[in-house]
Amino acid sequence: MRVVVMDVDSTLITGEVIEMLAGHAGSRAAVTEITERAMRGEIDFATSLHERVATLAGLPVSVLDDVRGEMELTPGAERLVAELHRRGWPVGLVSGGFHELVDPLAERLGIGFVRANRLEVVDGRLTGRVRGPVVDRDAKAHALAELAATHGVPMARTVAIGDGANDLGMLAAAGLGIAFNAKPVVCAQADHAVLDAPLDAVLVHLDAPPVGSPGA
Repeated sequence: MRVVVMDVDSTLITGEVIEMLAGHAGSRAAVTEITERAMRGEIDFATSLHERVATLAGLPVSVLDDVRGEMELTPGAERLVAELHRRGWPVGLVSGGFHELVDPLAERLGIGFVRANRLEVVDGRLTGRVRGPVVDRDAKAHALAELAATHGVPMARTVAIGDGANDLGMLAAAGLGIAFNAKPVVCAQADHAVLDAPLDAVLVHLDAPPVGSPGA
């Protein structure tokens, strides 16, 4: 058995939810630029998240319903998750996005383990702040270890899949780190890179013997 943890934005889904939210706030261009810098590792994730979320201040909470309707699964995502479930492998989602958007998606896919940020809402509107600790690079790596420990799976048999600099910690911590349609800095540090392919193309690497193991 293996444990598989995936990033959400631009991995499990095709876009970045913070940019979708920003589209409703009129700040998409500014937010996209900050997102790109963060994914390349030019600025730290927590700083970038606070800067981007601040542009959402004043949006009605109903915008979350709008964005849920805009989110699209990456081609191959449903096939991958279904296959992992078939194998009985625990699956988790770790996101720099938001529980309010990721949780319904996880429920739809039958995934019970989710770690993400939470948006602060007061009087029916977003305040431009997040509640609680930010899910950054270290938090993602910790979540991977947490899910593995819960199921008694050694780290050598864990798999992490992601695309941005915020995923580098879990990609390094996992027995197998897969960069999916990722930035060059991420591809360079992952065990494997899957480019221009559906998400279930990662299965070819999951079927190979894990690092440090004599066999799968």
